[in-house]
Amino acid sequence: MNDLDARRELIKTVRQMNALGINQGTSGNASIREGNGYLITPSGMAYDDMTPEDIVFKKFAGDYESPNGLRKPSSEWRFHEDILKTRRDVNAVVHTHGKAVMTVACLNRDLPAFHYMIGVAGGDSVRCAPYRTFATQELSDVTLIALEDRKACLLANHGQIALGGTLKQALSMAQEVETLCDVFCRTLAVGGPTILTKKQMDEAISKFRKGYGTGKSFLPNPEQ
Repeated sequence: MNDLDARRELIKTVRQMNALGINQGTSGNASIREGNGYLITPSGMAYDDMTPEDIVFKKFAGDYESPNGLRKPSSEWRFHEDILKTRRDVNAVVHTHGKAVMTVACLNRDLPAFHYMIGVAGGDSVRCAPYRTFATQELSDVTLIALEDRKACLLANHGQIALGGTLKQALSMAQEVETLCDVFCRTLAVGGPTILTKKQMDEAISKFRKGYGTGKSFLPNPEQ
């Protein structure tokens, strides 16, 4: 397999999701762009049991296959495929069901600019896509809207999606959003947060676009 390293990285990523406490069980999934399609974790399989032969390759708008011929792609393959087809700045997608992101997602509200690190996701909020049934095209459609000019979004009554140029970046984004959701919930318990102004967030986002705190710029650039 010429893509063996990428398959191993996918397995490592989903195992890290659980080890970091931002996901549990087999509820999450991940994908990475590969050739004329993408590699994605298989449906309903324990992460610790996965081998590179279990990872599924799916062509854009085409067939799928796993080297061992036993696996189907994650049931959420639709939004993985649509994101990777639509967003040329994105090579990796991570989906998690962390406790904090699920808590905010179940409020069906955007994560506001209560902390400047909201800007690392590309704007002055982390949007929450409206609820749609999991594993449907309808969910993928609202997800794409929520992710416009963003590197992460919440899914109402569901979880989160985080994007990156690499799986490492996407995982880091997912961990950051989980932390922000956790802190946001804590502020709600003691009266609610102070929201930063648009000017304050614009200044923070400008620094993120220049690479501050990320090692390099990987935020969506609205001028491109």
